[in-house]
Amino acid sequence: MKTEKKASRLSLPKTALPRIYRIDAAIASGKHPNSDDLARMCETSISTISRDIEFMREQLLAPIEYDTFNRGYCYTQKTYRLPAGFTSAEDLLALGMAKSILSLYRETPLFEVSSQLLESIIAPIASDGNRDWLEKRIVVPKIASAKVDPAVWELVIKGLKGNRIITFDYLGTWDDEYQNRRLRPYQLLFDSGVWYLYGFAEERKGTRIYSLSRIKNPTLTTAGFLLPKDFSYSDYTGDSYFGVFIGEKKIKFSIECFDDAAIFATDRQWAGDQKISYTDEGVLIEFTSTQYYMVLKWVLSCGCNAIPHKPKQLVDDWKRHITEMRKLAGK
Repeated sequence: MKTEKKASRLSLPKTALPRIYRIDAAIASGKHPNSDDLARMCETSISTISRDIEFMREQLLAPIEYDTFNRGYCYTQKTYRLPAGFTSAEDLLALGMAKSILSLYRETPLFEVSSQLLESIIAPIASDGNRDWLEKRIVVPKIASAKVDPAVWELVIKGLKGNRIITFDYLGTWDDEYQNRRLRPYQLLFDSGVWYLYGFAEERKGTRIYSLSRIKNPTLTTAGFLLPKDFSYSDYTGDSYFGVFIGEKKIKFSIECFDDAAIFATDRQWAGDQKISYTDEGVLIEFTSTQYYMVLKWVLSCGCNAIPHKPKQLVDDWKRHITEMRKLAGK
């Protein structure tokens, strides 16, 4: 009998865990949800819900019955909740990390909805004394973040879901005042506490990236658009991972790093074709990327412990910044 239960436990996909907990919370609420209710809530099929209910009955011994009078499921033991023992150490770790990572989205409307959903999953575990472990032993340090207007967020989401063109006023990095933009929204991007909107800017006749925190007066137009096959932002980074930025051409980079910068350079994957070789004093990192200005910022952030060798433009820009900093230091 134990062998059969172990096999069934292993056959349950990891992706089903949040759904199982949501079903548990819905039944424990006393509202007698039926299969249709649970399928809508979990955004899945009735057949999937039926398998989940069967798993909970047979493997977790959950006292689930169908109440014909109320036309829905209930627990025959009113105080029953899904046991935390069902959750493996790996599952607990994943939930703790999810709750901590969610804090990065605190300044967006996404945070409240996601928090409520995650809390409904964690609730049964917390009752067994695991909340302290989840909240205090797995931590994502806070980062500086840009607040997003809920109205902007909601309108952007509608534009993304409906493939509809949006217009808005935007203050660019080099603009003195807000400029009107007309955009086909492709994707939402998140980087270092800031949300960005990536899409096709009609007045620029090309793809652009806009910070949501600098968008004002958004409008959802009635005009739709067809999403191109090559719409994904990731296709234009040159397979490098320096954050939200794309350039027009792929460039070969060669940068020599020393001391702590050498450790920083080698303990991360910065690009898909990254190559590391060792020099007499440090390491040489080589890769290709379209994210030129992000690479420049990365080199400058390493201070005196990084020297760019290629391309020539990077070397020249690096020297120009050093020269300007030397002038400022002299003051």
